[in-house]
Amino acid sequence: MNVIEITTEYIKLQDLLKLAAAASTGGEAKLMVQGGEVQVNGAVCTQRGKKIRPGDDVLAGGVHYAVSYADR
Repeated sequence: MNVIEITTEYIKLQDLLKLAAAASTGGEAKLMVQGGEVQVNGAVCTQRGKKIRPGDDVLAGGVHYAVSYADR
């Protein structure tokens, strides 16, 4: 599992995919999410603007990403 650290209250799902390098562009992230290829906390999520907060688990491309605060 990869840990993605953020310094804000949340990060949008498509931005998380780009930050984690699960998607190389915003367009690719959009297609992944809208295609049902991404799970958030175990459920398929098709909202690319979904707010991902520390403690959430994202599965994309067979890789789990855990989100946490950078300063904690």
